[in-house]
Amino acid sequence: MNKRTVGEKYEEIACRYLEGKGFLTAERNFRCRQGEIDIVGYHEEYLVFVEVKYRATECAGHPAEAVTKQKQKKICRTGDYYRYKHGIGDHRAIRYDVVALCGQGNRMDITWYKNAFWHVF
Repeated sequence: MNKRTVGEKYEEIACRYLEGKGFLTAERNFRCRQGEIDIVGYHEEYLVFVEVKYRATECAGHPAEAVTKQKQKKICRTGDYYRYKHGIGDHRAIRYDVVALCGQGNRMDITWYKNAFWHVF
């Protein structure tokens, strides 16, 4: 499988996990010139931008560690454009979450980091 196919598989797992926790998915794989956001949706009173990271093992580090400052900045810019494109003003509370998946098959750990980072300019 190529990286995109693998990514889609684990994004689907993350999406089902989130929805089981009360998350309402609005869009998946939102793309624009600024970048891509894996999952966009609503949880509690927040508009949430979710980055999904997967690792088969932690040999290369925990999946959440892959969301670097540079990646955070890109997610924030993309989120800003998403809000602009959909007419979502500053009155809406936003949050940036990370879903980290580690392992394979029945031995997969899923961790949902709510408010994983602040808006990066």
